[in-house]
Amino acid sequence: MPDPSACPLCATLDDNVIWRDELCRVVTVDDPYYAGYCRVIWHEHVAEVTDLTLAAQRHLMNVVLATETALRRSMRPDKINLASFGNFVPHLHWHVIPRFSDDRHFPEAIWGTPQRDGARRATPHAAALTRAIDTALAELTSG
Repeated sequence: MPDPSACPLCATLDDNVIWRDELCRVVTVDDPYYAGYCRVIWHEHVAEVTDLTLAAQRHLMNVVLATETALRRSMRPDKINLASFGNFVPHLHWHVIPRFSDDRHFPEAIWGTPQRDGARRATPHAAALTRAIDTALAELTSG
């Protein structure tokens, strides 16, 4: 595993944070073509979900699912893409990306060749997303 001091996700602990707890954080990604694009980033420098305890795995996935729920409720996208690669940055994180049929790459992945100019949308207000993530997380963990 590469040196954590060289990891961009370890070095940028406070960039665009909209939600955090003691284990992970949710950040917005500044991409003019993908409003609402978020990353869920595990604080500890590990590469894989299976590096975590079962309880930590469940917590991480609850945060990913709460972020998806918050984005679906606030933006009403046609689809949500979830991805966890880590090929270039081997620090555990999930991409949570609202997708619309008129975005630049739809139906392809956002890292592919653009299919059109693509419509631009407003990103939900950070405070509203924070509240929506809290609400969704409470719903997921209350039952």
